[in-house]
Amino acid sequence: MDILPYTQTHKDYRERLKDFIAREVTPNADRWEADHQVPREAWEKMGREGFLCPCVSSTYGGMGGDFLYSVICTEEMAKTNQTGLLSLLHSDIVVPYIEAYGSEKQKQKYLPGCISGQTITAVAMTEPGAGSDLASMVCTAEEERGEVVINGAKTFISNGINCDLVILAARNPEVDNPHKAISLYLVEEGTPGFKKGNKLDKMGMHSQDTAELFFTNCRIPHENRLGEKGAGFIMLMQKLQQERLVCSLWALAIAEYTLNYTIDYCKNTHPLGKALSRDQSVQFALAEMATEIKMSRAFVEQIVLDHISQEDVVMETSMAKYKTSQMVHHIAGQCMDLIGSFGGEEDCPISRKWRDSRIMSIFAGTNEIMKGIIAKAMNL
Repeated sequence: MDILPYTQTHKDYRERLKDFIAREVTPNADRWEADHQVPREAWEKMGREGFLCPCVSSTYGGMGGDFLYSVICTEEMAKTNQTGLLSLLHSDIVVPYIEAYGSEKQKQKYLPGCISGQTITAVAMTEPGAGSDLASMVCTAEEERGEVVINGAKTFISNGINCDLVILAARNPEVDNPHKAISLYLVEEGTPGFKKGNKLDKMGMHSQDTAELFFTNCRIPHENRLGEKGAGFIMLMQKLQQERLVCSLWALAIAEYTLNYTIDYCKNTHPLGKALSRDQSVQFALAEMATEIKMSRAFVEQIVLDHISQEDVVMETSMAKYKTSQMVHHIAGQCMDLIGSFGGEEDCPISRKWRDSRIMSIFAGTNEIMKGIIAKAMNL
């Protein structure tokens, strides 16, 4: 059942990416997980071979591809059993802010490095006391003699250690309405007053260099504001549709990888003289998971088509993000049960998938937030 209109060029791109992953990612995944960080060279290699920011215009050194190239990158990288080289965050969540809202000068300055992998990006919204409720953020940005002075802290920032460029959300303390007080700013590594904290020791996603970021009288040029002053909240909301869609594709691809691994394991494991896959209870469990994944893929791919057509699918992406993030963790748990004792060992990739997938119902807006958006769209 082919829903997405992949051309031969798309298919060739996928094969090139698979080859890159086999050479440069898979052999290093376990080491990156142990190191709790991916070396910068991995980003640069991925950029040199054209697998970062595939949708950015050729004007800035990109390939100017359509969103299907992002779908391909998300799906193939989901199978690599590591989360540190998180290209979807860089290419499809952070960089689109610069594409959509940056001045021509900002685009010329930053996009080429984003494409080459020499500029690794992060987006800093979450704070110690403000997660899904962005209006509660307290990090401030005040104008002073042609500069912007930033004070505050951000936490759980993916790419927080490796990042060269941060898109920072901060509020103007002089504006009472929180939805009109927030602006977005471009903050470069090395800016005085900007300090990276330690890598956070997380339950999962070990190779992802998640960190706290601190801003103490951090001064940036006024021209480093991204977009209009006070429009930050609106810009964040506008980009959440694609962010949640990409997260849904990621979760879906991980669920497929997990199920395929488990099916192969069950076919090739023979307790009591017959394959596990010949047991009816195992067959039923695998059939149920396969059905759930197939139905989810059909829904998500239709949303991809609607998103490419620039339709408003906020409700549908919220549904997809909620369902797929819940589904992937549930399926990883079921697959661990089927595999048995080996499923809990570090040598089994499913244990890593189970740990890594737990956070998916929380980031990009918690699933409770997703249900609230859906309910609002239903006029409840």
